[in-house]
Amino acid sequence: MSVMVSSEAKSQHTFDPAEMGAIAHLYRGEVYRSTIWRTRLDNTTNWAIVTMGIALSTTFSSPEASPLPLLLVGLLIAVFLGMEARRYRYFNVWRARARWLETNFYAPIFTGEARDQNWQTILARDYMAPRHHISFVRAAGRRLRRNYVWILAIQVIAYYGKIAIHPTPAATLQEFVDRAAVGPIPGWVVLIVGFIYNFGWIAFALGTLWLDRRKHGAGGAVAMG
Repeated sequence: MSVMVSSEAKSQHTFDPAEMGAIAHLYRGEVYRSTIWRTRLDNTTNWAIVTMGIALSTTFSSPEASPLPLLLVGLLIAVFLGMEARRYRYFNVWRARARWLETNFYAPIFTGEARDQNWQTILARDYMAPRHHISFVRAAGRRLRRNYVWILAIQVIAYYGKIAIHPTPAATLQEFVDRAAVGPIPGWVVLIVGFIYNFGWIAFALGTLWLDRRKHGAGGAVAMG
């Protein structure tokens, strides 16, 4: 967030004891809110893991069990990822404010280094006109790269392992493809859709990583917005 600041705004300001106490309480509030929303993020991830576990148990309960639950669980994972991305956008507001206070207020107290007072104007404007600091797409990309990519990897390995070994190990590639059939849908169609689905997630993860680095750089510097 770029702002034009007058010379008066850039002058050093010494906080009095009452202001220091107010800032301390403000920081505690921001940390508390970020902690609450972090817990909500963990809950959504746990739902995705439990759902995947149920699908695995159902699919591998017997050699004759259908691999279809492993396909359908992919839809639920996408729903959970969307929910988690929305929650992450709220979490990111409180996290960014807390980190902004840590790096621009508390850290200079310990180091004794003077900081540009522009940080106060940026934080004040964020309170006066609150907004999300990250788009839904970038938020979904972050959660995908940090958590859901591993859940999706387990889904892929389990699905292809299921049709490769149950009810008996596939002797030929054609047999492997035939086992992937779902009702009237041929196996080769199901496999192609599966490849598109998974490579789509990979492309989405890499694309949002590029968006993050374009905005904040590879170093991941602390930012408000």
